[in-house]
Amino acid sequence: MAQIIIDKQNGELAFRLEEFNDLNQFDHLQRRNYYSIVLLCGISYELSVDFQSFELQGNQMICLAPYQPFMIRSEEKCQGYLLNFHPDFFCTYRHQNEIETEGFLFNNFHGLPYFTVNEQSLFLNLIDQISKEMDKDSIAQHEVLVAFLKVFLIEAVRHKKQFDQQLTPRTSDSKTEILQNLVDAIESNYCKLHSPQEYADELSVSPKTLAGIVKKYLNQTTSSLISNRIIIEAKRELYLTSKPVKQVAAFLGYDDEFYFSRFFKKKVGVSPDIYRKTVGFAKLESN
Repeated sequence: MAQIIIDKQNGELAFRLEEFNDLNQFDHLQRRNYYSIVLLCGISYELSVDFQSFELQGNQMICLAPYQPFMIRSEEKCQGYLLNFHPDFFCTYRHQNEIETEGFLFNNFHGLPYFTVNEQSLFLNLIDQISKEMDKDSIAQHEVLVAFLKVFLIEAVRHKKQFDQQLTPRTSDSKTEILQNLVDAIESNYCKLHSPQEYADELSVSPKTLAGIVKKYLNQTTSSLISNRIIIEAKRELYLTSKPVKQVAAFLGYDDEFYFSRFFKKKVGVSPDIYRKTVGFAKLESN
C-alpha cells in the first residue's frame, strides 16, 4: 500500500512511499517527473536504465533522476520499497553542498545507477520512521520528512562510495588511465567538444580504442558518455536558472537551438521547455 503526499498548490505528487511484493509496476519502460529510489531484494532481476541493461541479485538500491527511463523485470519473486519525491518537495541541486547527490547518486554520467546494500536494516529503519511520520497529520510534517530524507540520502551516498571503491580496479594500467583521462577530458570540455573523434584526438588514441575501453569498464558507448554529461548540465541550467533555451544551448556549445532541443528530447524524453515546466526553474518559481 502506498502512502502519498500531494502538493496542495498544484495537485501533483510531492512525496510517496510504497512497499511492494512484485515488480508489476516496473515491468515496462517508464519516465517519471520526480526522483525514484528503489530498495529492492530479489534472487535475480534485470535492470534497464538509459537503455543499458544490468543483471543484479540480492539487496540493491536503484537511484533514478526525473525522466530517466527505467524498467525492472524478474522471473523470481522480488520485494522492496519505492520512495518518490518531486524536486518541489526537496531540491537536490539546492542541497548539493550538503549532500553530494547530483552527479553521484543521480545523473552520474559515468557511474552505475545502483549499488549493493549490505546494511539494509539501516535503510529499513529510516523507511519505518518516514512511514510513521506520513501517517500523522502534524505540524511541520514537511520539515520532518525532509530531515529524514536528507539522512536517507546521506547514508545512500556513503554506501555508494564504498560500493564504487570496491569496483575500482586495484591496479592501474594503460586502459584505466585512458578511461580516467577521458572522464577528466569530458568534464573539462563537454561545452565545446561533443564527438568521440574529438576526445580521441585530445587523448592521442584511436576512436576504436576509446570505444573498446569505455565498453569494457562502463558498458556504454563513448557518445553516450559525452551526451550524458551534456544532459546533466542542461538539466542543471533548466532546473536552477531562467535562462532561455537558446542561451542554455549556446552555453553548451550548440549554435542551433532547435538541434539542441531535439537532442535533449531524444535523451530525456521531453523537450527542454516541458522539463523546465514540470521539474525546473519555472516550476520552482511558481511555488
